[in-house]
Amino acid sequence: MIDKRIGERIKQCREQLGLTQEQFAERLGLTTNYISTVERGASFPRCEKLIAIINGLETSADAIFCDVITHTSEYRSGILSEELKELPAEEQQRILEIVELMIKQAKKKMD
Repeated sequence: MIDKRIGERIKQCREQLGLTQEQFAERLGLTTNYISTVERGASFPRCEKLIAIINGLETSADAIFCDVITHTSEYRSGILSEELKELPAEEQQRILEIVELMIKQAKKKMD
């Protein structure tokens, strides 16, 4: 269910900020119960509240919708690039070689 994935992403972003549901709800002027229902995917916020939630999370819409919108590859590749930087140089090299090989194989399929 799409709402559940979005709710999980909202929860993840909130937790990365170190906020409880209560703190986040207070910051946005919403109820803790409302934040809980959104995070569980039991309800989906209307546009105004969704914008407030995303802004309150100090993130981009791509961060919230990356699991459900197919045209977010730039966002995902950026996140993976950041995660790659955190790995030891040898691991980075190994992963990049694998990705390069997969790209070459994908290009051959397109020909």
